[in-house]
Amino acid sequence: MAQGTKSISRPVRIGICAPSTPFTRDAADRVLALAAQSHPQAELLFHEQCFFTQGHFAGSDRERTDSFVALANDPGIDAIWFVRGGYGAARIAEAAVNRLNDIASDKIYLGYSDAGNMLGALYRAGIGNVAHGPMPSDIGRSGGEVAVRRALDWIVHGKPDAIEPGLISGQNHVAFNLITLAMMTGTRLMPDLRDHILIIEEISEYLYAFDRAMFHLCSNLADQGLAGIKLGRVDDIPENDRPFGENPEEIVKRWAQGNEIPYLGRAEIGHDVRNRVVPFGRLEN
Repeated sequence: MAQGTKSISRPVRIGICAPSTPFTRDAADRVLALAAQSHPQAELLFHEQCFFTQGHFAGSDRERTDSFVALANDPGIDAIWFVRGGYGAARIAEAAVNRLNDIASDKIYLGYSDAGNMLGALYRAGIGNVAHGPMPSDIGRSGGEVAVRRALDWIVHGKPDAIEPGLISGQNHVAFNLITLAMMTGTRLMPDLRDHILIIEEISEYLYAFDRAMFHLCSNLADQGLAGIKLGRVDDIPENDRPFGENPEEIVKRWAQGNEIPYLGRAEIGHDVRNRVVPFGRLEN
């Protein structure tokens, strides 16, 4: 099991739900087959809601909320694995977390991208062992089996080599997709990041949008006692009609330094198969 959780002798039961957009049964079958081979100690339980569709979403707001709450409040489930990102978690995160009981506090919660809304709300509420890391949807990437195995390595065995290698023992950390976190800032989903190192990553955003999000985020965090900010990967940047004139690291450095937030370098997270796990809170040896 992951750091900070109890060791259990029975199979680790992992509930999988979709707070944002739907998954496919074919992809789920691939994840199940991979897990059966690489992690026979794990029992993966895809909630039927993962395959619902209602417009953009994996079912209605109520259906997405109910599936997460049912898994999180189930005493027979050890971990919640968010199946994929997209958009939709912000619409349900507050209501979902408000329905959790004491049983939910003993679980692991793992995901990234739009699932950051769920992670942020859970961390704000002090519920569970929350972490940014690979999701079942990574099976669709070239070489994605590596990312799925890494997530299971952390959930099932708590393997240190699944964790982002730059994390500092005794220091608080969190990790988010930049746009997701910027949109959370100032809302009831936003956790207290005082004394935390914040790690951000991004994909498929114009550099001017990346810059705008950094302005909003750093302006709001300037007086919040952040220990520092690190940059993960920023990939698949669209071509604008004119060059922006700065790369992502230069943008982050400028906004961080302008708001007296220490810039602490790069990190191994991103929307790719190299994405490493970042447990939220204090990293212990």
